[in-house]
Amino acid sequence: MQSDTAEWSLEDQAAGYSLPARFFYDEEVFKKERTSIFFKSWHLVAHSSELKKPGCYVTHDIFEQSVLVVAGRDGELRGFHNVCQHRGNRLIESRRGKAPTFTCAYHAWSYALDGCLRGAPNTQGIAGFNKGAHGLKPVRVETFASFVFVNLDLQAKPIAQMAPGAKEEIRRYIPDLDRLTLLEEVDVPVAANWKVIQENSIEGYHFDYSGPAHKQLVQLIEFSGYTLEAHGDWWSYVGPPKRDATEAYGVALAGAKWQTDWFFNFGLWPNATLYAFPYADMVGTFIMDPTGPETSVLRFGYYSVAGRELSKVTQACIRWMNQELGPEDIRLNASNQKGLRSLGFDRGRYVIGEGIGNRSEHLVRHFHKLCYQAIRS
Repeated sequence: MQSDTAEWSLEDQAAGYSLPARFFYDEEVFKKERTSIFFKSWHLVAHSSELKKPGCYVTHDIFEQSVLVVAGRDGELRGFHNVCQHRGNRLIESRRGKAPTFTCAYHAWSYALDGCLRGAPNTQGIAGFNKGAHGLKPVRVETFASFVFVNLDLQAKPIAQMAPGAKEEIRRYIPDLDRLTLLEEVDVPVAANWKVIQENSIEGYHFDYSGPAHKQLVQLIEFSGYTLEAHGDWWSYVGPPKRDATEAYGVALAGAKWQTDWFFNFGLWPNATLYAFPYADMVGTFIMDPTGPETSVLRFGYYSVAGRELSKVTQACIRWMNQELGPEDIRLNASNQKGLRSLGFDRGRYVIGEGIGNRSEHLVRHFHKLCYQAIRS
């Protein structure tokens, strides 16, 4: 029988019991995560190549909060709350674009690329009206490992301090990190809590059992060498290649180029993942954006090297991700979410112990502790 309150006792934690089911659908937990986790965390919004020229911009939503990131004429990236300072109208609706200025579609207040108010019709006669007092409100922006992140918390710790050593680890496996360009971005609704999606991605226990696409992935890596490592606010899960592989994703490897032949994944608290699949000249991102206690949007981004022709292996990998592995994982997410609502389940038992190795759920436990600490702090 499920508990009536969202509590995870120290005794249960010490005994190896998982975060209780209520944490994956409770409205109050979800409200706390919104303010204590997502309004205080770094969010991956784009690759730096998307913001090279003055006026290039991207927007990103964090629940009802919309953020605008733009490249200035001075080469600096700046982030703002995406809202006109006149009456609160949403300033920019499109996800990406390029503009010399930003003009509100309601009353035509216009803003320069540095966020300063440039024009406000019919305000000349208003006593004491000061354009300088009505610029766009800032948010934090950082570029880390060539990807652009935003944070609503102006006092947030820099990513480099959150993730020491991560940048070097990423560059070990993704040599063309600075030369990437966007190929495709896909938003997929998922009928599951965002933590369910994250859990699924950070354990290898299910690879041999959960479906044909996961079994195909195992055939490309030496699963005995698959490692999952927690580093505080970031984590990695990495698998070495099968050295005798001659094809991947149904396509011959002969003549193909790739970022790495390793299966490499970097995760940054709370919901961003950067990865490379074996033998594909492609770098992927996936971001778990919660939309409700039991719903999320999973954003898949695919990047490759600018000017380099996509190999057939890479094209096949993207199709495989979109049509086989991704849907297989999403079905697991939805099924898991349904089960968490059952009166016959309250908490699980982590599979962690000596000799388990890459099937251990220690990274899931680490993630659960980060979540619990964040909403209890």
